[in-house]
Amino acid sequence: MVNADEFIDEKIAEIDDEIGDANAVIALSGGVDSSTAAALAYEAVGDQLTPVYVDTGLMRKGETKQIRETFDYMDSLRIVDARDRFLEGLSGVTDPEEKRHVIGEQFIREFETVAKDVDADFLVQGTIYPDRIESEGTIKSHHNVGGLPDVVDFDGIVEPMRDLYKDEVREVARALDLEEVVSERMPFPGPGLAVRIIGEVTEEKLEVARESNHVVEEELEEYEPWQALAAVIGKATGVKGDNRVHGWVVSVRSVESRDGMTARAQEIDWDTLQRIQSRITGENETVSRVVYDVTHKPPATIEYE
Repeated sequence: MVNADEFIDEKIAEIDDEIGDANAVIALSGGVDSSTAAALAYEAVGDQLTPVYVDTGLMRKGETKQIRETFDYMDSLRIVDARDRFLEGLSGVTDPEEKRHVIGEQFIREFETVAKDVDADFLVQGTIYPDRIESEGTIKSHHNVGGLPDVVDFDGIVEPMRDLYKDEVREVARALDLEEVVSERMPFPGPGLAVRIIGEVTEEKLEVARESNHVVEEELEEYEPWQALAAVIGKATGVKGDNRVHGWVVSVRSVESRDGMTARAQEIDWDTLQRIQSRITGENETVSRVVYDVTHKPPATIEYE
């Protein structure tokens, strides 16, 4: 386990040394990884840092509002509305790896645009060790590692937490006195809801995934899962009222884990599962059925794509 105080002192010095007198932008998603990286970089270089939150349209319900409220102390915070550009780039894309590469490249282009505006030479990212292991192996590309384009218009990419696991990042976040809503926040994938949608990403599927994820996170909070989510996995026939519907199938997943490298599906009581399915099918007329995923990691991954 990392010694958080020693790590903080060491990384602040490293970031200061690497960036020097230059400017930097940081990819800020609101999750614990990027938020902790932002706090470290802000301590190191102060006003030389421009935090950039990109609203991809693939985010959780209320994400952009929460970002504004949580990081309002950073006067240089930029919120970029790139929803149309991400959806356009994902149009017609069905392969999971291609999705990740499309998203990774678009993220970089958004950061490059802001970097030119603020004359920044460096990009800071909240990459952690499992991101690198899965990207460098044959499991999947993370948008901020294997999903990056070949040509990146930065002098350097700074990754202060590239050797930490998620539980270690949380220790550092607590030592930095980050708000609990950040330090204890449930993991959320960088590509967002795109990897919780099987096949092409569309506005309709995104709305189903966003609302369903909101229900799952609310209903399973008492179970304190490592990660709980809902994914849109296809269509199936159902009945609503007296009418046949061919609606979306939503898969609910909740797992326990220490570092995300392995995970076990949680045992959820029947009444809770029934409440979840009732809310998801009742609040969205295009959903015909809800299933619960009992697969551990391995053989499955935590996310669907």
